[in-house]
Amino acid sequence: MLPTDKRYGGWPRSGEIDIMEHVGYDPGQVHVTVHTRAYNHRIKTQRGKQALVADASTRFHVYRVDWTPDAIRGYIDDVPVFEFANEGTGPEAWPFDQRFHLLMNLAVGGDWGGAQGVDEAAFPAWMEVDYVRVYPLLEQ
Repeated sequence: MLPTDKRYGGWPRSGEIDIMEHVGYDPGQVHVTVHTRAYNHRIKTQRGKQALVADASTRFHVYRVDWTPDAIRGYIDDVPVFEFANEGTGPEAWPFDQRFHLLMNLAVGGDWGGAQGVDEAAFPAWMEVDYVRVYPLLEQ
């Protein structure tokens, strides 16, 4: 998920929420991650977790993020995988007080995915999505 209005500036200042990332050269490892100015891979403070999903490329799974004012929690098949708490220190650590939109991306190459080259035998490639659901946060 990416910020719609980029209230705090460009990446990573306005944040990013990765509900699910899967890198082809690392089969079965699924990552749930957030990126902020204070917490990102460029400054080696990345916040995220990974879980083994051995059949991630051959079966459907449910990837979910619960995003509240207090925390972002990631789940794979309803199993908790990741939690990122709002420290209350402002937008450098928590820019998640603004509108975000979903981005579904089948990326090839790049700094991470292309780090070990791209296997041409993987093509053609596709992404199948059974459904996407978004629920509003219920007031308590």
